[in-house]
Amino acid sequence: MPEAIAQTYTRADEAFDCLQTAIVKGDLAPGEKIGEVELCSRFNLTRGPLREALGRLESRGLLVRRPHAGVKVVSVSADELMELYRIRETMEGLAARQAAERMTDQEIADLSATLDSHERMIEQAQGQAYYQAEGDYDFHHRIATGSRNTKLAQMLLGDLYYMVRMYRYRLSTSSGRPHMALGEHRRIVEAIAQRDGELAEFLMKRHIHAARKNIEKKIQQGDLTI
Repeated sequence: MPEAIAQTYTRADEAFDCLQTAIVKGDLAPGEKIGEVELCSRFNLTRGPLREALGRLESRGLLVRRPHAGVKVVSVSADELMELYRIRETMEGLAARQAAERMTDQEIADLSATLDSHERMIEQAQGQAYYQAEGDYDFHHRIATGSRNTKLAQMLLGDLYYMVRMYRYRLSTSSGRPHMALGEHRRIVEAIAQRDGELAEFLMKRHIHAARKNIEKKIQQGDLTI
């Protein structure tokens, strides 16, 4: 019996990871209505693990359930997305400043090594995408936790984090953007390693500002639908 329970949870975790990745990469698009039968068939899932995964995705704010309308992938308006990026610009700038003051030398070395792995991934994608898994593999996640500011990390790594990831990946597929973003990440880490909080904050804010301007440009050109 314990084995069966463990197996059920493992399948639920796999279903969750599968669907979350599909949402982040846009295979399940913002605003798309989803049904259990279709998802089971499309992703080779079974009902029990799927339902648990849907509940977890809903709690993360990636799915919304409306009476008489079913379940849809969360979506935001262009104006709301711009506001999310303005919030990130300020909050992640502060996180970078405090990370420069509080991260250990080993944590900084580990962060630099993570960027090395990101570079290999970008090369494997022939420079066309920059996908970061959540948690410690995610540059922005590491900076938030490295700030040692519990309240700030909670705000950055809550619903805001999961919603923004949906759009970060879609933007990372812009021509030339993966290598550019990686270079910006490396300069932020260099500032953190030098314990220059002011520079780290400036570079992080500039990095997210550039991403926001890229979003605005894509929306205006019709290359990004929200």
